[in-house]
Amino acid sequence: MKTVATIFAFAILLTLASCGANTNASINGNWTASLMESSSSSPVFSFSTTLTEASDGGLSITNLTLTSNSPCFATGSTARGGFTLSGNQDGVTSGGFQMTIQSTGANDNLLTLQGTVNNNTITGTWTLTGLTAGCSGTGAFTMNRA
Repeated sequence: MKTVATIFAFAILLTLASCGANTNASINGNWTASLMESSSSSPVFSFSTTLTEASDGGLSITNLTLTSNSPCFATGSTARGGFTLSGNQDGVTSGGFQMTIQSTGANDNLLTLQGTVNNNTITGTWTLTGLTAGCSGTGAFTMNRA
C-alpha cells in the first residue's frame, strides 16, 4: 500500500512540475532581418543569422550573412548581442534584445539594434554610424525566426 501511495504522490509531483515547463522559452534559432530607414519603404539592410542564448544573458551570433549589397560592411563584420528574458507564459517568450554589427578592416561602421522579443518576432529601432560615405542612418527593424 505504501508503494502505491508513493507512486501516486510522485506522479502528482511530476505533473505539477511539468505545468510550468516551456520548451519555447528561447531565442535560439535562425533569424532573418529587414531594416527600414525612416524615409524609405524598402529595406536598407537585410541579413540572416543564427542566435544562441548564452548562460550569462549574452548571445552567440553565428552565420551572419548580410544579404543587401552595402559598402558599409564590404570587407566583413563581427556581431555581438544580448537578450533579457522578461516573460514566458503559455509558450510566448518576451524580453529585451540588443545586437551590434561592427565592420572589419579599415572601415569603422557600427550598426546597433535595440528591440523587444515577442515569441518568433523581434521589433525595434536601429542606428548606423560610420566613417564610410553613406553609412549612417536610423529606422525600424523586424526580425523573424526562419
